[in-house]
Amino acid sequence: MEGQNSQGSLDLFSEQEKKYIKGRHLVTIFHNEQNLYTVLRIRVDETNHQYEEKEAVITGYFPKMHEQETYIFYGDLKDHPKFGVQLHASHYRKDIPQTKQGVVNYLSSELFKGIGKKTAETIVEILGENAITRILNEPSLLDNIPKLPPEKAKSLYDTLMQHQGIEQAMIALNQYGFGPQVSMRIYQIYKEETLNVIQNNPYKLVEDVEGIGFGRADELGFKLGISGNHPARIRAACLYNLEMESMQTGHVYMEARELLQSTKKLLEDNKRDEIEFSDISDEIIKLQEEGKIIVEEQRLYLPSLFFSEKGLVTNIKRILKQTQYDEQFPESEFLLALGKLEERLKVQYAPTQKEAIQTALMSPMLILTGGPGTGKTTVIKGIVELYAELHGCSLNPKDYKKEEPFPFLLAAPTGRAAKRMAESTGLPAVTIHRLLGWNGTEGFDRHEENTLEGKILIVDETSMVDIWLANQLFKALPENLQVILVGDEDQLPSVGPGQVLKDLLSSQRIPTVRLTDIYRQAEGSSIIELAHEMKKGKLPENLTAQQADRSFFKCSQGQIATVVEKVVLNAKKKGYTAKDIQVLAPMYRGPAGIDKLNEMLQEIFNPNPDGSRKELAFGDVQYRIGDKILQLVNQPESHVFNGDMGEIVSIFYAKENTEKQDMIIASFDGTEVTYTRQDLNQITHAYCCSVHKSQGSEFPIVILPVVKSYYRMLRRNLLYTAITRSKQFLILCGEEEALRLGVERADEFSRLTTLTEKLQEAIGDHENAPEEIMEADEMESLTYEETLMIADPLIGLGNITPYDFMEIENS
Repeated sequence: MEGQNSQGSLDLFSEQEKKYIKGRHLVTIFHNEQNLYTVLRIRVDETNHQYEEKEAVITGYFPKMHEQETYIFYGDLKDHPKFGVQLHASHYRKDIPQTKQGVVNYLSSELFKGIGKKTAETIVEILGENAITRILNEPSLLDNIPKLPPEKAKSLYDTLMQHQGIEQAMIALNQYGFGPQVSMRIYQIYKEETLNVIQNNPYKLVEDVEGIGFGRADELGFKLGISGNHPARIRAACLYNLEMESMQTGHVYMEARELLQSTKKLLEDNKRDEIEFSDISDEIIKLQEEGKIIVEEQRLYLPSLFFSEKGLVTNIKRILKQTQYDEQFPESEFLLALGKLEERLKVQYAPTQKEAIQTALMSPMLILTGGPGTGKTTVIKGIVELYAELHGCSLNPKDYKKEEPFPFLLAAPTGRAAKRMAESTGLPAVTIHRLLGWNGTEGFDRHEENTLEGKILIVDETSMVDIWLANQLFKALPENLQVILVGDEDQLPSVGPGQVLKDLLSSQRIPTVRLTDIYRQAEGSSIIELAHEMKKGKLPENLTAQQADRSFFKCSQGQIATVVEKVVLNAKKKGYTAKDIQVLAPMYRGPAGIDKLNEMLQEIFNPNPDGSRKELAFGDVQYRIGDKILQLVNQPESHVFNGDMGEIVSIFYAKENTEKQDMIIASFDGTEVTYTRQDLNQITHAYCCSVHKSQGSEFPIVILPVVKSYYRMLRRNLLYTAITRSKQFLILCGEEEALRLGVERADEFSRLTTLTEKLQEAIGDHENAPEEIMEADEMESLTYEETLMIADPLIGLGNITPYDFMEIENS
């Protein structure tokens, strides 16, 4: 490549000065097929370490090793307190024969099918004793070997690459500064092309390898002499900026001007180069021609996001075109069935609730939205009960034969939200990933060619669904499935890109019911009142006054930990557990951050003063049996997802199991998941968690610190989401002014999406659009069912209030 300096060429086998152990592979103790983490034992032949044992344990990231083969492992010896001395290998290579006869014996071994001794001798005679290295570097040399058919030459090269190429690649990647785990991930993507990619276009890593950002690739590019306005460098910067905008801010696209400016800034950050806008524009045009970027007017999209929006619109339009539901039941039949249901459940639905139930049953699609306490769950229950009544079907899954699908599909984005849905309806509910049959890297089992089976689908917590998942869900919906989307439009948007619920509502193309009135018991719920005031950008006058279910303790940032500690200690004395109490905070760092609060809360709920209980250290964190933990990434194959909360139920040390690895076993509502040490970055303590991670969950007691040092994160939808996680008691602590500033601050960083306008263009002003957006009417009286849905949180608790959790003055 033009501009490549001498650093781009590496002597892959100049390892003499490095510490190593050479030996024959005896047994693989553990091998992870996903990330290739391996523990193996070898018979030591030689080493330049001060190591005198006949056998050694090697750990690192390797493909499957062949028993009885000899390898050289480079790395440092570590004395583990539990398993003894191990070599932590940064890379390795197979011991290549150094003599002509050794090479002949190697090439004529059983490893190389169809290569006999005579052919091997010919190869060594023509190419010399370094034949193996020469073939790996220039496979066309095998064309010069007489009587060696092309298919056998290819097989020989492929086998050499399988057993030697990976070692060359790993050595080179190590010399370029990549750790063994990342190196293995790179090799798994590029295989035999790894060295070619790294040495000729390291910026390709930004496109292809998760976890490698522009800065890392740019550093490598500079070492290889690639800098300035090199096309590969500009291209990588453009794609990186688009990716970061979607993942960090949730945008579906970037304006062309913004991408040009941000890319220029990124490329010029090192002060070494000055980049022209025209150079960036040229690369954007090339990326568009290659299909790596989609350009629409002045908007630039990653293809996956563009086609997700487009696909979702197509499928919503397809669903809305169904007309078989319009008059499937006469008005009189519906009202008669509704009356019977009210009599059986001892309820009386409000006019808007009746309207919502009827719209759901008589339309192909409905959006049901509203804040806490507005009766969404009441309506959902009414929909499923009346559907079963009118269609003459059972609500008991056991009444259906194996080949007969259960007509009711209930789903939510998280496991906890699905569990709450199941509890409130009495029907089975699952995560959306599980409903669609997520099978790991290969995608979903359910799609347009293998659609879901059922008659009615209800999705709760739709505000948490991003544009990718929404598209996957809707393309798996068959023609005859009715869809009800339920959610609170004022909550935080999804962690992933897009704002699906907000955009669907804004389009005004889908039948919608907005529940605005609060159905509450005589005493009222001050938490629900606070939530609805916050939606308007206000706070009640009695914010700091003691309420039956809510309190506010004024304190500074430095006092937050002390106040939270005293609240929790007193709640614990009254019999509340870690599962009942959830501390929420907007940020991880600082004295009032999630990390510090988790340390303190673990010592309250799960101490280990004498060290007698099992615990496992990971970085600065100590995990113990009984710890409350949070899943940080989706792990659909284990049926746990980002935001799920569980409890550590077992810890096994390496010496206690056949895998010879430390392991943690955690239970997520009965689903047990095993984590080895390299998996522990997937979890964290959950005594305190971020507001985003709490979405879809509810807790008896929520403690919410709010101080000005959180200001960057304080916005109305975040605070609203936080307080609506509370079922019984809400305890606010911190600075009143910080809370007021946050509530007044609407989300000025509105996400850039085009779902609304695409829906409006696709469906048109009148086609399938609802005549009006229905809103809840005022209610003069309460019904039995409505009262149950928002039952007084103090029932059965005597005169307990949040102040009973405090034994300090409210100052």
